[in-house]
Amino acid sequence: MEFDQLIKRINELSRKSKTEGLSEAEKAEQTRLRNEYRALVVGNLSAQLDSMKIKYPDGSIRDVKKQD
Repeated sequence: MEFDQLIKRINELSRKSKTEGLSEAEKAEQTRLRNEYRALVVGNLSAQLDSMKIKYPDGSIRDVKKQD
């Protein structure tokens, strides 16, 4: 699902949960979509961090890497 469509559907389900309530299937869909959204955000952030470099006062430049 495309990012904009994902957010639109999450918001639709959120509004519906506040007004009418959600069926069990809709609750499961909402949870699945929220998890998918989180995964996309984390993936995008990781990609941004992987492409960043830090320049230190001594002039050295190092990649931002995931710490083990």
